[in-house]
Amino acid sequence: MNAKPMAGKVCLITGASSGIGRETARALAAMGACVVMLCRNREKGEQVQKDISEKTGNDSVNMMTADLASQRQIHQFAADFKARYSHLNVLINNAGSILGSRRLTEDGIEKTFAENHLGHFLLTHLLLDLIQSSAPARIINVSSMVHRGINIDFGDIFLAGKYSPMKAYRQSKLANILFTYHLAEKLAGSGVTVNCLHPGAVASNFGNNSSRAHRALIALAKPFLLSPQKGAETSIYLASSAEVAGISGKYFIKKKPAKSSRGSYDPEVQKKLWAVSEQMTAPPSFPQ
Repeated sequence: MNAKPMAGKVCLITGASSGIGRETARALAAMGACVVMLCRNREKGEQVQKDISEKTGNDSVNMMTADLASQRQIHQFAADFKARYSHLNVLINNAGSILGSRRLTEDGIEKTFAENHLGHFLLTHLLLDLIQSSAPARIINVSSMVHRGINIDFGDIFLAGKYSPMKAYRQSKLANILFTYHLAEKLAGSGVTVNCLHPGAVASNFGNNSSRAHRALIALAKPFLLSPQKGAETSIYLASSAEVAGISGKYFIKKKPAKSSRGSYDPEVQKKLWAVSEQMTAPPSFPQ
């Protein structure tokens, strides 16, 4: 058995300085991958980078910074990444947040939707030519089971009329899945697979920016939550396992394909979200 099954692979992980992202980065580094951690906070990211490199003996653990709520920073990051790396085998869109109050980004976009969906939509587009030229390659979107029971509110997608932190978060997690399915269809036959997952209810720093009541609820639930190591298992599996080579357009729970919500399979909703996301980000033309 190859002790370093990811040797020679470049893996980019967003939100890699804590929780699931950190554990995913650590595991892939231990498998020999060149791991690029995309973090918002440089100081924290550098500390985690050093820790992972030392503990895995992998000196190809690198850290770059960008705020996924800023389209300007995403464009700059993508340009810097392409200048530094000649290929990208695995993109894990992992970063996510839930906020305590409604906020708008510098681009005028509701921040939860911007960070959890649009930032990854734009980042994926900007790196897609590099990903396709690196095929076989994989794109993995970290969603959540809370996408069930909600629809995208296209009439008020930024929830200006009636905002709640959980509604904003749930809508963004549904968007992750709709994006996954439509992108997988567009990339069929290209050698690039696209899958999404529910990591489980994980005890991490997630929710630290949410309301006081939500933070209290998370604190009460923590003894019953999964460790970040357990929560990262499906992301690691989708990034590295030969068992899922060639499998695309699926939603996974506990390393097994599962059914997402009925509405997430609606091709018209997928196309509409894609069109709206393009309008909000103006990404480059889709690579052929």
